[in-house]
Amino acid sequence: MKTEASPYSFLSTPATPTRGNVTVFVTDTLRQAIVQLDLKPGEIIDKGAICERLGVSRFPVSEALARLQAEGLVDILPQRGSTVSLVRIADVLEYMLIRKALEAEAVRVVTGNHSPELIDTLQRNMSYQRAAVEIDDQNGFHERDLEFHDIIFGDMRFTKVKGVIENTRANLDRARRLILTPRRLSVTLAEHQKILDGITAGDAAIASAAMRAHIDSVMAELIAFAVEHAELFADGQLLREDPAYSAFPFG
Repeated sequence: MKTEASPYSFLSTPATPTRGNVTVFVTDTLRQAIVQLDLKPGEIIDKGAICERLGVSRFPVSEALARLQAEGLVDILPQRGSTVSLVRIADVLEYMLIRKALEAEAVRVVTGNHSPELIDTLQRNMSYQRAAVEIDDQNGFHERDLEFHDIIFGDMRFTKVKGVIENTRANLDRARRLILTPRRLSVTLAEHQKILDGITAGDAAIASAAMRAHIDSVMAELIAFAVEHAELFADGQLLREDPAYSAFPFG
């Protein structure tokens, strides 16, 4: 008798998590699946199938979904079950505005006042980004993209600033993955190079402006994508009908 494949075969099964770590494991696994778009915006979540795939009881899955609801990644409707939250473009715009302010300032601070190894570390990261672009490794590039920004924040040694960025990351990462294309990878690579060039030259104004331009570019492309694919966004139709809806201070 042929066993039917699990609809959640993309979920990694645990080694042998201890009792106290099961909920954390399930939460991290589902979060990753949502952010990487294996679980797509609006998709119904089958708790029973997840339990079977991960080999866990319903309790840690329910707890994990409640935690992800608090993060804005899952909608839980009484008597109707759970779904992956649609991306809300207004939230993404606000998060990106926060990131632009913080990251542009971070680049300004580290330029001319950074650790001796920063330039080499960023150049090594850029080589990994180029390699990912050459083979269209979207997941690999996305990870190196996040790392590029983390390296800059890490050099500042301001943990509270980095914490603010981390709190906005999950929904932003999910939105940004929607526009990962070979063209976007190449554009981002070039934008990162301009940031690095500014830091290397010790020109804080150029480095900071390059970071702002990079974030504006990503946001503009995401808005255009949301207009074309309104069904993936909680407020996509409103964005399509009223362009002024996205009139945030970008550009």
